[in-house]
Amino acid sequence: MGGGRKRRRRDGSDAPPVMHPRNRYAAAAPDFAALASLYPSFAPFVTVSGGGRASVDFTDFAATRELTRVLLLHDHGVNWWIPDGQLCPTVPNRSNYIHWIEDLLSSDLIPRISNSSETVRGFDIGTGANCIYPLLGASLLGWSFVGSDVTDVALEWAKRNVESNPHLAGLIEIRNANEAPCSSKSETVAEEAVRENTSEPVDSVVRSIAPIFVGVVKDSESFDFCMCNPPFFESMEEAGLNPKTSCAGTAEEMACPGGEQAFITHIIEDSVSFKNSFRWFTSMVGRKANLKLLVSKVREAGASVVKTTEFVQGQTARWGLAWSFIAPRKNVIRSSTPGKVHHSFMLQGLRRGNGAFQVLKSAETFFCASNLSCKTDSLSFSIDVTLSDEQTQAATLDGDDLPGSVEDDSTKVHSTVTGASFRISVC
Repeated sequence: MGGGRKRRRRDGSDAPPVMHPRNRYAAAAPDFAALASLYPSFAPFVTVSGGGRASVDFTDFAATRELTRVLLLHDHGVNWWIPDGQLCPTVPNRSNYIHWIEDLLSSDLIPRISNSSETVRGFDIGTGANCIYPLLGASLLGWSFVGSDVTDVALEWAKRNVESNPHLAGLIEIRNANEAPCSSKSETVAEEAVRENTSEPVDSVVRSIAPIFVGVVKDSESFDFCMCNPPFFESMEEAGLNPKTSCAGTAEEMACPGGEQAFITHIIEDSVSFKNSFRWFTSMVGRKANLKLLVSKVREAGASVVKTTEFVQGQTARWGLAWSFIAPRKNVIRSSTPGKVHHSFMLQGLRRGNGAFQVLKSAETFFCASNLSCKTDSLSFSIDVTLSDEQTQAATLDGDDLPGSVEDDSTKVHSTVTGASFRISVC
């Protein structure tokens, strides 16, 4: 079909996604010309067009590194540097991730771990030489962090970046994941835990990935969250296919066997063994196609809550995946669930011209496949669906999975949610 429709947002609008509203760059992008006048070292990387518009070549590693340095210094009071060849982060994009985690924590859906301190504590998987998440989280919100990595250069420069900021140094600890016992024992622990919590084991991944939590997180240690900017690619050749960005970054930062899908799957596997040590597990996802599969893996692992979001900076989109094994607060569920409300869902794969009966049967098949109790009334073209207590919690807290209305060219399906049951009607 020609001329595809605009993709609609979850709120029903056609507006493009935007930065997090608390991101300091949401209202206005960095003023390159002003920064160049304040920081002479940045001036050579700024080009001003005939119309007076200042720009930066983002395919130039030196330019993006200097931009990151001046933004961290100017807007966050952070001294920062990385050597050539290391992954250079963009400050606005990384800030989006920090503020999203702030939203997760402040929502109070998941109660704090009883033995955690008042200071929010995060664990950054693969912090890199840039150590960007601990530096941003500590400077913006006063959070404390443990950052882990595996290469000597990353560990050395992450520590240097922490030490260059004495006002933040007491909040950030860097750990060498290579010092963790990487043995078959750690694999067995994770695999046994997955089997205990799922009807089917989570898919296996290449075991060359370094330890995530096992041996890195200490006994009786607890965190409010973990975060990760995983290796997105399966090879460095694949990483270099985007001509619009600088392909700076080490092989450990950019690629791993199986790409981000394998790496995040490994986090999911390990998270089962550490479900009582973290309030939230989170990761960035580079490809939307992987997001749905990873959400399924998280659910298979037995998570009580799963949340997703979209991060946007310019033309670049990334996604966030968060999950927890801790039971949600019941009072939050009650207060956020109106007695009667309409929601939206999608039935995919229906052919044009399907009648109301075919749509009704497709809806019945969908909900039965989700292990929900269904009672179909063919005379009124409706289905009464009943959820268990656990399913009610998951549906209430994860907006992506709530039932609602679906429509094609000829048929509309409506649902009304009341308590732990709802009715699907075709009209």
